Amino acid sequence: MKKGLFLVLLFLSAYSSPTVDAQQPDILQEQWYHSYATLTLDVNAWADDYPEIVNLLVVGQTELGRNLWMLQISDWSQENKSDGTAKEVVYIDGGHHGNEHLGTELAFLVAEHYIEGWVDGNQEVLDVLATTELHILIMLNADGNDIDTRWNINQVDLNRNYDHYWNTCETTQPGSSAFSESETLANSNYMNEVVPHADLYVTMHTGVWIMLYPWGKWPEQPSDWELYHQIREDVHANISDIPIQNANQGLYPNCGTSRDYGYGVMGYPTFTFETDDEQWLLGTVEPLSSRLGEELDVMEYLIENVWYWRARLSVTMLDVTIGETVSLAVDNLGQATTLNASLHYESPSGEVLWHSDSRFAVNATNSTTLTFDASNLTLTEDGGFVLHYQKRVIDSSTWVSEPVNSSVVSVMEPSIGGFLPGPSVLIVITGFALAAHRRTSEFEGDVL
Repeated sequence: MKKGLFLVLLFLSAYSSPTVDAQQPDILQEQWYHSYATLTLDVNAWADDYPEIVNLLVVGQTELGRNLWMLQISDWSQENKSDGTAKEVVYIDGGHHGNEHLGTELAFLVAEHYIEGWVDGNQEVLDVLATTELHILIMLNADGNDIDTRWNINQVDLNRNYDHYWNTCETTQPGSSAFSESETLANSNYMNEVVPHADLYVTMHTGVWIMLYPWGKWPEQPSDWELYHQIREDVHANISDIPIQNANQGLYPNCGTSRDYGYGVMGYPTFTFETDDEQWLLGTVEPLSSRLGEELDVMEYLIENVWYWRARLSVTMLDVTIGETVSLAVDNLGQATTLNASLHYESPSGEVLWHSDSRFAVNATNSTTLTFDASNLTLTEDGGFVLHYQKRVIDSSTWVSEPVNSSVVSVMEPSIGGFLPGPSVLIVITGFALAAHRRTSEFEGDVL
């Protein structure tokens, strides 16, 4: 049967079907791209049926007043991870361009995978939802989706409307100013107000089969090139041969995109996931779950390994020789480098009583050992050592402050050359233990 005739019959069968009250029948769900109406039906059904893992929010409206539906998916019986640290945060959006239906459907399939996996008791899914929050805005440009056009109703390209070198590339329809459109303004507000410390941001599009990382404006590699290259190597070795490139080189120069805003302004590790453009009319012969199965496998990899997409410093040794030096051994368990780490000795209120005389770098998945001058360090009963560093190299990346675990700290008197006598070391170690239960930065980080 020719494709055009198939879709005509599919269209007629869909619109002669009875009205559905929950998830769409397979013939619609698997072969027919979502409209705003069917998406609204689906996300509300999920929220009604699975409140244990699905929060549904309206985070803004399109220019024509359609709701921007945000799915928050996690195991909400646990506010934090089992060790008390904060969950990782993954932010996904789809449908910047209304006629790029497969990108919108990939965002939908990610949500569906984790919701249905939880219902089925899939252990990998249960593990992800116990440690991770997924925030998924499936269809940003609902107005453009319903009339099957790239632009929003104001004829603006929403993915050129972000406040990162806005309108500085040769482009079309960037809008009258950055965030002139209600859709992009709502998306940026959510980034800044709800997920400012996201550990991964993926925006989904359709055009060519490729994954793009920053920058779109420049051909040079981004500051965190090691992270992006490692992800590319892992994906190519184990999952897919999809090209993964700098956006400027892999596609064409582009400015004002949500990807570069997410990285350059918010400090997220970001990707534009471009599914291929073999889409026609409003549906597909091959079921969407098969059609986008490889892309979904890549998304599962990015989500399941999200813990690694930042620097993760773990102190393995901290030796203090009173009045002389502090020696530090630290591992970076993450796949991103940090360049400007420092060691502090702080009071319970966060006052810095001493800090290392120089900043230091720890490369991705690497280790380093350093010695600092501690001639002006005075230990107190309630003081503690704290590592202060950025999660990634990009300037906009989040700073974290993480107390050093007291179990790796030793204190020695220079004249004795051994450990402090019992009472003194107990006082110091008690102070370290108390300090290890607090955070000293306005940004939360994981205690390692």
